[in-house]
Amino acid sequence: MLRFESANGKAWIKRGTFPMRLSTVHFVVCAFVSLLAAAWPVCAQDIGPFKDDLFSYGKVLDSADNGDFRVIDYDKPRDIWKRDLEPEHRVRRAYVSLGVRKMQANETLDVGGRPLDIGRVGNPDGAAFSVIFVHGRGGDRRLGMNDYNFGGNFNRLKNLAVENGGVYYAPTIRSFDRAGVADISGLIAYAQQHSPGRPIVLACASMGSFICWGITREVAAVSALKGMVIMGGPSDGTFPASAAYKAKLPIYFTHGTLDIVYPYQGQIDFYRSLKDKGYPTRFVLFNTGSHGTPVRMTDWRDVLNWIGVG
Repeated sequence: MLRFESANGKAWIKRGTFPMRLSTVHFVVCAFVSLLAAAWPVCAQDIGPFKDDLFSYGKVLDSADNGDFRVIDYDKPRDIWKRDLEPEHRVRRAYVSLGVRKMQANETLDVGGRPLDIGRVGNPDGAAFSVIFVHGRGGDRRLGMNDYNFGGNFNRLKNLAVENGGVYYAPTIRSFDRAGVADISGLIAYAQQHSPGRPIVLACASMGSFICWGITREVAAVSALKGMVIMGGPSDGTFPASAAYKAKLPIYFTHGTLDIVYPYQGQIDFYRSLKDKGYPTRFVLFNTGSHGTPVRMTDWRDVLNWIGVG
């Protein structure tokens, strides 16, 4: 049985034994679920599918908050060893579509007088939406552009962007401090300039989440964003004082229960503190997932449609 507790030790969700204000969501045919208040965006999405049979979330073990909180079944033998030709290094060919590389380029931008190396997929001019991925410690733009690592999930994101008229950016973060925040703020401004008025989504993994939380204090950057994604990252106790909190910028969290870098319970407490105040947020928890699981298993189509980039 799965059990989650808040910081004060009070249980707020148990598998099969939810408090009255929560509900367990079992398998329901999408055509019927779409009539219910707890319906998932998958029943009426704007972003078209791409290999959904391989990348959509697996079995839902538990659900709460009308589906805004989900516990997803994750199995390492199935989701890594069976999925990858070389475990954690090269996914099987069925998971990737390499034609998107024709729309790919490495560039160096000038952001506020500082050079910023980026990988880009798609046309930045007049894009229907923009997605910016911020890597964690030890990474660079190559991580977010790698087609075969992380189960092919970045290749799917590339294809989802291009096939739906969007553009994807993977910058190199040189420091996870104010300078790094300034770089990403500049990239957001660049995306906005090339596609004015179009949605921008900022996604941050692991230590890269410090960049996301820093951006939440930048009024101009927040005004350009449509939503934010935190994957296996830390929470931010000062977030309620930010411009993003005041603007109610939607936040989508994904995390693993076996994450020893940033334990999931603190992030769940953070999510709960936001949810209890009516803040627009969702949380996907991968049961038995480790620190890298969210980058591998996050369903980008679900993310983009919940944020509403279409």
